[in-house]
Amino acid sequence: MQKEVMETLQAMRDKKPLVHCITNLVVMQVNANVLLAGGASPLMAHAQEELDDIVKIINALVLNIGTLDKHTIASMNVAGDFANKYKKPVVLDPVGAGASRLRTETALSILRTVKPCIVRGNGSEIMALAGELGETKGVDSTKGSLEVMEQAKRLALNFHTVVSVSGETDMITDGTKTAYVRGGNPLMTLVTGIGCSATAMTGACMAVAKSPFVGAVSAMALFASAGEKAGRKCQGPGSFLSYFIDELYNADYADAAKRVTLN
Repeated sequence: MQKEVMETLQAMRDKKPLVHCITNLVVMQVNANVLLAGGASPLMAHAQEELDDIVKIINALVLNIGTLDKHTIASMNVAGDFANKYKKPVVLDPVGAGASRLRTETALSILRTVKPCIVRGNGSEIMALAGELGETKGVDSTKGSLEVMEQAKRLALNFHTVVSVSGETDMITDGTKTAYVRGGNPLMTLVTGIGCSATAMTGACMAVAKSPFVGAVSAMALFASAGEKAGRKCQGPGSFLSYFIDELYNADYADAAKRVTLN
């Protein structure tokens, strides 16, 4: 698995996949900068009128429900339909699922109709989608990744997808095999956009990986490595983001890969 992670991260740097993010308004700049530093190319277009042309040329589509309204939901559905038509892989970030009916129902609708290859979220979001009553605090999680292992596996099997759950230890499962990624830094939870950027990076890795599972693991391994190193250098959350982007740019793929264990 470690060899596959290293190969995926190098392939991302070499191929510079074009990742289309229909994402929330809070995190767009952070997502774009993170993708560029990691070696991918970001594209962020929401207008339905151009989505046919856009989706034709991309390598992956990322749907993030962080700031929902009827126009964004419509754009996500249209982009998802075109992604299916043109066989482009899709990642879903169900931001705040469980916090409101709109968020939960929108995420479940995308799961059923668009059929994303990967769902990446926190523990509370995954519990909500799996049909459990999980406490949420806004869009933040009150559940650790390892607390929702069974729910994540059930979600993966029910929707034939890979579920990537962020936490102190990240957990990625396809319902049968499970990988764990250790690293990162607590300051990652104090910078808006880091979690959503992990989803964007998951799209970039998925675009070049041998499988969605390998792509999801590779993205979280890269973030764990960069986050841990940035945490050693920074003075707080403000400087953390700058160091984090630098660490992504100067990434040590071997260090990222060694953080992965497979079960």
